[in-house]
Amino acid sequence: MLVERGLGAMNVELVSEAYAIAANYLRRSGAIPDSLVTDEHLLEIVVKLFQNGEFNKIRLANKAILKFEAQSEAKAVA
Repeated sequence: MLVERGLGAMNVELVSEAYAIAANYLRRSGAIPDSLVTDEHLLEIVVKLFQNGEFNKIRLANKAILKFEAQSEAKAVA
């Protein structure tokens, strides 16, 4: 799936690991359902952050979590 989004083979592992870290946290916090289905919105956030130059998987996951939570709160208020 990530290769289809234009990421090279070397970068799939990094994005995949960062997504897994962020998704695990968000599932445990109840922000996303506890299922094996990929959360497309979270994946888009991770990919965009990666494309903008974040290559550290822990920072990438943390930034994705913050952005996901901020966008979820904004939707809840609106």
